[in-house]
Amino acid sequence: MSATIDPILLTTAEIVLTHGYGGEVPTAGYPDTGTWLIFGIILMPVYVMVAAWFLGAPRDTKSALMGVGYLVSITTGLWLSMFIGMEIVGLVFY
Repeated sequence: MSATIDPILLTTAEIVLTHGYGGEVPTAGYPDTGTWLIFGIILMPVYVMVAAWFLGAPRDTKSALMGVGYLVSITTGLWLSMFIGMEIVGLVFY
């Protein structure tokens, strides 16, 4: 299921993320199969690990929160660096 978007109607975020190329927008707001695969299946061990930090015995809430902080900071660093790299490639090559 896809929809066609008029380039004039693109928001600023869409222009930045697509480098101004409108046209076909996959799945019009619904997550793709890859999204379900990554967040539902591949990351399941991470979900179990974080749940075990808080629900397992012996519990150490301070260490568990520190671990969650590390995971969030590493993930944010990776996503931001990849986003910046994607924007640079988009600006240089397109």
